[in-house]
Amino acid sequence: MSDELNSSSHLNDEMRELINSSMVFFVATAPLSADGKINLSPKGLSDTFSILDDHRVAYLDLTGSGAETAAHLKENGRVTLMWMSHDPEAPNILRIYGNGVIHEVGTIEFELLKGRFGEHVGARGVVVVTISHTNLSCGFGVPVANSFTERPELDEWLDKKGEEGLSRYRDRNNRESLDGLPGYSI
Repeated sequence: MSDELNSSSHLNDEMRELINSSMVFFVATAPLSADGKINLSPKGLSDTFSILDDHRVAYLDLTGSGAETAAHLKENGRVTLMWMSHDPEAPNILRIYGNGVIHEVGTIEFELLKGRFGEHVGARGVVVVTISHTNLSCGFGVPVANSFTERPELDEWLDKKGEEGLSRYRDRNNRESLDGLPGYSI
């Protein structure tokens, strides 16, 4: 990585390599309200992210504790995704800035995209981000990590809940954001 920031409006090979080699990425969104809560969510199951083309990426959104990302995307679409390398030979940070759209389960768009991901009980939707800007910068301050291991707990929890239990859970926890914005309709 040079001293210059590497930025563009599309993915290049170095960015693709960082995405494909990372087990964790982060999603940041915010409401338009100045006093609204900014949200930052870690994501990480290896079969839940896909590079659609040089200008679009997508991830499978699984049932979780809230609906902040979905609510913010429905309100304004602004989103930042971030990856960081833990490789001592390539200490990079990649940020993708863009406009995100959530395609909920049951929509035609969800059905068209779901095959790009692994099978997961509890999928709520697919988030598609159209890239407006990328930034690849140094990650000299990011610790070197020797290994990451995927956790089975989310899939186990989703499987244990079953469809009926997940439906009740989403109805209680995913219909709106902490700030009262509309979240998931499922």
